Amino acid sequence: MHLKTMKCNPFCLIASLEDPDIFNRPEERASFEELFRAFDRNVTFQFFKSFRRVRINFSNALAAAEARAKLHKSDFNGREVRLCFAQSVHIGSPRLEPPKPDKQFLLSPPPSPPVGWEQAQDATPVMNYDLLCAIARLGPGEKYELQPGTPTTPSVVVHVCESGQDSSGNDEDMEGGRSARPKIVQTRRPEYTSSVMQ
Repeated sequence: MHLKTMKCNPFCLIASLEDPDIFNRPEERASFEELFRAFDRNVTFQFFKSFRRVRINFSNALAAAEARAKLHKSDFNGREVRLCFAQSVHIGSPRLEPPKPDKQFLLSPPPSPPVGWEQAQDATPVMNYDLLCAIARLGPGEKYELQPGTPTTPSVVVHVCESGQDSSGNDEDMEGGRSARPKIVQTRRPEYTSSVMQ
């Protein structure tokens, strides 16, 4: 929150006092109040000991202005009294507003998303049919170069597992006691549709 405006209150003076006795002794306080009752009989006082300030509330602005003109930087019990008009701070709204929910939807559990937020649509997957076709044509023991090498990058080659037959063509699962290696089952190519559905 930032301050919008600061206005002077013409009915109220703030007295800055260096004398701590005015806050502790009733007779000192009474003599201080009499200085301002000469300008307005209905004046009220609020003493703030920890701040060494006194708020003086007048019933009309003319009496407050006259008291400030005559008593500002005057002497009271050997100490200087400084007077100024009280300032009221106006912040945009009279009520305290909640903070803006810029990133609150990222919290867990999430509250309502911000106004105007929409779910992002997933992108349509890109299918490389040339790559799928080339992989489907691969047989056991063959290799396929996906990306040819350059002087600065290596080549990308797919090697397919060898078949479960030895060099004589006999299956190894009969005498060796080992099971035959599974053969590559080719996956059926998906149906191609020319229209893209959004």
